[in-house]
Amino acid sequence: MARSVGLYKTPAELRAMVRPGLVTAAALAAVRARIAVGISTLELDAIAESVIRGAGGVPNFALEPGYHHTICASINDAVVHGVPTDRKIEAGDIVSIDCGADVDGWNGDAAFTVVVPDSSRPELVAARQRLSETTETSLWAGIAAFATATRLNEIGGAVEDAIAAVGDFGILEDYTGHGIGRSMHEEPSVFNYRVRGGSTKIRAGLVLAIEPMVTLGTIETHVLADDWTIATDDGSDAAHWEHSVARHADGIWVLTAEDGGAAGLAPFGIVPVPVR
Repeated sequence: MARSVGLYKTPAELRAMVRPGLVTAAALAAVRARIAVGISTLELDAIAESVIRGAGGVPNFALEPGYHHTICASINDAVVHGVPTDRKIEAGDIVSIDCGADVDGWNGDAAFTVVVPDSSRPELVAARQRLSETTETSLWAGIAAFATATRLNEIGGAVEDAIAAVGDFGILEDYTGHGIGRSMHEEPSVFNYRVRGGSTKIRAGLVLAIEPMVTLGTIETHVLADDWTIATDDGSDAAHWEHSVARHADGIWVLTAEDGGAAGLAPFGIVPVPVR
């Protein structure tokens, strides 16, 4: 197999990344189907691990030094990197699940956010749902930009503009998206806001994990006592959405979406093309 040059994967390497993307998507779908009042985040973690190992993969989060779980489960004011515990999901919670799979030495990484129904607090649920939907929309705006952009900073600009069009939200600056491939975290960093100056050239072979992290308040965060969970300083709610996406010679393909991103990209007039 030909080897990649720098940031850019060869066609054969892009094909090798399809499987881990689909395994990651399957694990997240299984977790999402089970999120309900009364289930613990440790139970959700076991569900994701079972799917990944059953597909012949390895949970790549557990390969990170010092981390021992398959998912990150971040609830309410926790933005990212939440450690699974016995804490049970409650009505009204906003829950972000991040997960990844290593299959044959290649990686997938994706995340989603859901709001658990709570009929006794409709205003809270509506605010949290709006936050999650805004974050998801900004993710797809960033992916759509990746499909046609020539420079990496166009992605951050698209994410920021999509969020600003809805309202006043906080966009985390200390945590970003990233390249992905043989390692789960590779260069380049993918900012979720507009940055000035030169940036990485986008061309066929670039694979990115695009992941806006958005709050209802501050962008200032701190690490909890577990040394992993990132929470907002002001206690405001947060949402996190992510996909691993490949740019190839014929177009763009969302590796961690079962439909390659067709539904999410349709509002932007972009039709994803499978990696071949």
